[in-house]
Amino acid sequence: MPTPDRPPRSLGFLTIGLFDERRPAEGHEATLRLIELGEQLGFDSAWLRHRHLQYGISSPLTVLAAATQRTRRIALGTAVTPLGWENPLRYAEDLATVDVLSGGRLNPGVSVGIPAHYEDVKDALYPDTADREDFGYGRVERLLGLLRGDTASAFRGVEGIESYSERVQPHVPGLAGRVWYGGGSLRSARWAGQQGLRLLTSNVVKAEQDGEKFASIQLGQIQAFRAAHPDGERARVSQGLVVIPTDSATPAQRAKYRAYAASRHARTLVPHGPARLLFAPDLVGNAEQLAELLYAHAAFREVDEVAVALPFTFEPEDHTQILTDLATRLGPLLGWKPAVN
Repeated sequence: MPTPDRPPRSLGFLTIGLFDERRPAEGHEATLRLIELGEQLGFDSAWLRHRHLQYGISSPLTVLAAATQRTRRIALGTAVTPLGWENPLRYAEDLATVDVLSGGRLNPGVSVGIPAHYEDVKDALYPDTADREDFGYGRVERLLGLLRGDTASAFRGVEGIESYSERVQPHVPGLAGRVWYGGGSLRSARWAGQQGLRLLTSNVVKAEQDGEKFASIQLGQIQAFRAAHPDGERARVSQGLVVIPTDSATPAQRAKYRAYAASRHARTLVPHGPARLLFAPDLVGNAEQLAELLYAHAAFREVDEVAVALPFTFEPEDHTQILTDLATRLGPLLGWKPAVN
């Protein structure tokens, strides 16, 4: 196994928090317990992903607000919020509120683009402005400006017994500097760098040319991001891959994990759809095997922050086993040290 030249400084995990439509409270509670477990195991961050109009967490910030009251150290993030579903002014207020509740631990991750199934949902989402909404980078720029304290209202002062501010309240200096952009293309990576954002990569990229491998595409995006970023090589990048350690797994779990990865392998071979999306292979094995695979991954060698994506169809006991092995087996093997609670 290769010796790491630069061990990860941050190890986190990502989940979408599935729930049964008949018993949604149980699924949300399981997610909160998972975040609590992550803090106990010494993980540096926990991330939630949106699932609008599905049976997964539709409001990660609300769940993270609850998590702020059940944890004290672990960073809490969204990976990512599709801003096409959000009003930047209202979302800035929500972000600032949750950050205050967390004591400055919030890491907002965002992306842009037309909402999924837009033709089906636009009349409910934007009944009067569906054909005029801007789903481009300008939506992120509006959010960043509002978080920084740009004027949101022409009125400031006292009216009766109520006081009004011209900017988003609570105002949290530094929150805009903790915004991450979820990019999967060379263009978005370069734009994020130009804006001075942090970059969230995932297990999905856009293939620009035929025959390219996932790792080389992602590496090129990371390099383009840092070349455009004011901080250069110090610009922060987090990599999100599906990594499933099997060290303490039962034989049934190991079989389940390998079957899961095998069922998704075909999608890693060629780009899919008009967007030419290419997926990374899921990594399954014991800690030593996974370390070898990760250090052979060109993009992994360029990052020092990792957020492992938990397979969303797995059971809570599977997630517990995976997180425990990540924190106690694979992480230390990569040179990472759990945080002290």
